Amino acid sequence: MDIPAEGFAEVPGGRVAYSFAGAEQSGTPLLALHGGPGCTWDYLAPLASLGGRPVVFYDQLGCGNSDRPADSSLWTLERAVDELAAVREELGLDRVHILGQSWGTMLAVEYMLTSRPAGVESLVLSAPCLSASRWAADGRRYLQALPEPHRQAILRAEEAGVYDDPTYQEAMMAYYRLHVCRLDPWPECLTRTFERLNTEIYLQMWGPSEFTITGSLRDFERAGRLREITVPTLFTCGEFDEATPATTAYYHHMMPRSEIAVFEGAAHEHHLENTGEYLAVVRAFLSRAEGRAEPGRC
Repeated sequence: MDIPAEGFAEVPGGRVAYSFAGAEQSGTPLLALHGGPGCTWDYLAPLASLGGRPVVFYDQLGCGNSDRPADSSLWTLERAVDELAAVREELGLDRVHILGQSWGTMLAVEYMLTSRPAGVESLVLSAPCLSASRWAADGRRYLQALPEPHRQAILRAEEAGVYDDPTYQEAMMAYYRLHVCRLDPWPECLTRTFERLNTEIYLQMWGPSEFTITGSLRDFERAGRLREITVPTLFTCGEFDEATPATTAYYHHMMPRSEIAVFEGAAHEHHLENTGEYLAVVRAFLSRAEGRAEPGRC
């Protein structure tokens, strides 16, 4: 490929930092969309080991090594979709697989539904959030199972609208260690992503916690439109994922040409918790997808 292995791509609102892994590989590239909103792609680094194809990472605008404009009007789903389209054009990704993780699945699905893009050979939707209401309800059920002191600390913080209390932070970490990543200690790449989180974007688009959705994505409901997307799609989730197996299976049943894989003993970051198995499942799926019909519009 003639594109430099690392650099910046011009997108609406500024420049985003991108990186190619395996740029010398000849297979159809995989474009990775990180979670958040407001995170970085650091924690998706194991995807570089897929082999056989370039894997393209980029920090969304306002995140990581990308430009950080002081304009809160930029933090919208619509602009993020335009950003994704611009990244594909800038990097010459005419034919591509798209992998979204967490918020990245929302972005991938919205892109497919609104842009109707050509050249997308498949989707991988890992730890999907395609219904904000289902996500919140699942989170509330998990919350009820926390030890009572943690549960009360979270409820007090939400009632007061004050989220910097140490007991609240401790309770949220207990939740994260059950339903975000069950490894102890967390992998360095995941810690680095959390340390670099742009909280302004997260708060504006999502809210103060994983299960308290007050931002602009609070009304995001796309499950009923998944049948409009007809490219081969793989859903993945962990046994204890915030994106619960039941909800992920619901999305799978709503979507033609889709498959599902649930990773035992893992949670939201199952690509880190069960890396070898995850890469094998994704690698096999991409190979199957490339052997099917020509890529087209969703």
